[in-house]
Amino acid sequence: MIKIEKKSKRIRIRDANVDFAKQYGIDEALGLIKDRANAKFDETVEVIFACNIDPRKGDQNIRGMVELPRGTGRSVRIAVFAQGDQAQQARDAGADIVGDLDLIEEVQKGRMDFDLCIATPSMMIHLSKLGKILGPKQLMPNPKLGTVTMNVAGAIQSAKKGQVSLRAEKQGIVHAILGKSSFASEALAENFKAVQTALLDMKPDGIKGNLIKKAFLSSTMGFSLALDLNKGLS
Repeated sequence: MIKIEKKSKRIRIRDANVDFAKQYGIDEALGLIKDRANAKFDETVEVIFACNIDPRKGDQNIRGMVELPRGTGRSVRIAVFAQGDQAQQARDAGADIVGDLDLIEEVQKGRMDFDLCIATPSMMIHLSKLGKILGPKQLMPNPKLGTVTMNVAGAIQSAKKGQVSLRAEKQGIVHAILGKSSFASEALAENFKAVQTALLDMKPDGIKGNLIKKAFLSSTMGFSLALDLNKGLS
């Protein structure tokens, strides 16, 4: 006997009269996502791109950063691995945690109260021992993401303003935060345009045809809507 799971009242209200077989323009999709975000907290709005790449091939990977013009709506705790002048610059720029070998030891002991790591190039040889800790959490500093740099102050400022990473996962999926459901639709649409443009600019040279196969919009506790990318922003 097949057991049919009953939907909660919250989900029934959220999903009422939504056509999940339809592809929505970004403006209409944002309107529905915002209108139906009925969790008891400010939900995060996210876009998911299915890309025409094979991330297992080195020449088909996607990895980079994009600064959202309207920010992410969330605070970011930043740890900086630096010494001397760069360490002081990091503190002055608002880094939450700054250290060198001592901070590496703390991370090895389990201190992980940060969301982003930035390091100077000279610290990377020491950070190699944290690969198995930071790598799986996608926190390892990387030059391609701008998190290995001598300009630690600039990297911190960009992250605080609302910089997010674009990284291809298995099967060519790329996730990106667009902001909070409390944002105005215009702000979310502006962030979406910035992400889409940045992603298209990262298209590997060897890929023929369209980079993006499918795209979906969702919120933390909400549904996922397929997007029609041929419908431009109003």
